Amino acid sequence: MIIYGNSLSPFVRKTMVFATEKGVEFELVAPQAGGEAFKQASPFGKMPGFKDGDFLISDSTAIITYLEAIKPEPNLIPTDPKARARTIWYEEYGDTIVAACSGTMFFNRIVSPRFFGRPGDLAAADEAQKTAFPKAADYLESVAPASGYLVEDRFTLADIAVASPFATASHAGCPLEAKSHPKAAAYVARILERPSFAKLIAQETQALAATAQHEPA
Repeated sequence: MIIYGNSLSPFVRKTMVFATEKGVEFELVAPQAGGEAFKQASPFGKMPGFKDGDFLISDSTAIITYLEAIKPEPNLIPTDPKARARTIWYEEYGDTIVAACSGTMFFNRIVSPRFFGRPGDLAAADEAQKTAFPKAADYLESVAPASGYLVEDRFTLADIAVASPFATASHAGCPLEAKSHPKAAAYVARILERPSFAKLIAQETQALAATAQHEPA
């Protein structure tokens, strides 16, 4: 199986962690190296794309749905109706609410200056950190368990989907602060300590450190 993308994307990272937790072997391939296969998998050029034999698809939720169906164990999307609905809600919260503000910060502070060679909209990034991020963090603070996980007191897609965009925010200089959001900060830290996440975060941190020198003065 091939996942097309870069783990700095919260959606690619989410897909990679899900596959790793499932015990699914895959190869990570950069979209530009994917050629026609990536174009067929992802008609709009969005990451992640996915290939399993002659099956091509894009979008992290679609890919994860496929992986859960072909490898039901370990079960990461609950089968109980209420728990499943709650898990999908948390995925939506991570993918839309958290990823939107973390993406604004990460793109304008990191991607635009370091990878595109042009200044980002720092005012937009600062506004996202000031306005949108606290709202996202406040919600997680209200639901984060003192110990354990978000759904069924076990590790599920909910935890993967929520932690991934918060990791992106941290890369962008906006980590969850224990002083203002102690439960949320402790919860995300616990999830990101899992080997499936920790290895990626370490690699990403190293890669970002190497790109800092390319930032325009």
